[in-house]
Amino acid sequence: MTTIPFSNTSLVRDIVNEVPKTSDVFKKYRIDFCCGGNTPISTAAAELNVNLDELMEELANVYAKSDQSDNMEVWTNSSSEEIIQHIIDYYHNPLREELAALSPYVTKVAKVHGDSHPELLKVYELFYELKKELIEHTLEEEATSFPLLLSLEKNEVENREEAIEVIRKLESEHDHAGNLLREIREVTNDFTLPLDACGTYRLVYNRLEMLESHTFMHVHLENNILFPRYI
Repeated sequence: MTTIPFSNTSLVRDIVNEVPKTSDVFKKYRIDFCCGGNTPISTAAAELNVNLDELMEELANVYAKSDQSDNMEVWTNSSSEEIIQHIIDYYHNPLREELAALSPYVTKVAKVHGDSHPELLKVYELFYELKKELIEHTLEEEATSFPLLLSLEKNEVENREEAIEVIRKLESEHDHAGNLLREIREVTNDFTLPLDACGTYRLVYNRLEMLESHTFMHVHLENNILFPRYI
């Protein structure tokens, strides 16, 4: 097995911080690397009955193939201002655009196929709850939370406890969004398409899975890199 600079006691979030592409491995095994990333690999694997040796081998393979030229950007050494701008440009804006674009398709498949596939009615319900949550959350972050964090960094805010409370609230909202995404995955049986799935049906499942992946990396960047700087 390829030698990696981690052990089975390393925290999941620390591995993703160092080699972001390992998030694909954790996603494959449904190991939470964002909201629940403060967990040793061995514990996370045991909780989901994942073979630890196989998991470590896959992580080793990703590490062996990764380098700075083909890896996703590592943000641990970036300034908070750079991270926040990246979050807004790369996650918030595209997220709101995707939620708006995906909405009519989710509505359509629920109306057309909901009678024969009642799980789509649940997907519809969960998606619109998630949409409302994420839009409100991202707008609030940009208007209030992010400016507060940057002011704290510049020592322009005296009440540090206020900032910590804001972060705890944001983390709680992240947890809720993550739970909604997990419910969508469960109700769709890991986005497994039925034999009679039409093109729109396939599009919805594909884009929901992409939305899940994008959101988990978004939350990881905030929960495990940005927020710990202020707590």
